[in-house]
Amino acid sequence: MEANNMTYDEVLQNFKKLLKSNRLKYTKQRELIVEIIYNNRGHFTPEDIYNLIKERYPEVKLGIATVYRTLTLLEDANIVSSISFGTQGKKYEFGLGEHHDHLVCLECGGIEEFIDEIIERQQELIAKKHNFQMTNHIMKIIGVCNSCQAKKRE
Repeated sequence: MEANNMTYDEVLQNFKKLLKSNRLKYTKQRELIVEIIYNNRGHFTPEDIYNLIKERYPEVKLGIATVYRTLTLLEDANIVSSISFGTQGKKYEFGLGEHHDHLVCLECGGIEEFIDEIIERQQELIAKKHNFQMTNHIMKIIGVCNSCQAKKRE
């Protein structure tokens, strides 16, 4: 079952099993990281997640290192996926769900998801042409979004 089709309780149970199999303790802090990602669909930096938890749960002691370590664990288990921004780090999103690609704005940092069947077929043809067994791919188109272009024209 893909992560996007799971209820929060199912995700939490899988996360607890993941922690146990990695000999890690289940903590409220780790649970809150999973909860924030599950309930706030979109793309988040580790700092965004950290700040949301600190804002909503000021009584909880949380270090940014816990966020980074938990995200790495969640990504390894395919509960979250990430998009790399090079020296700017990564942004994470819940689950893999239906495959999609991304348009990334250099100006505002916005991310727009898209699905294009022609691109999907073309990638399969390229892999086949090169006798390459493709297991996955990541596509990120980088540029300037319509809103940022409009601001420059004003």
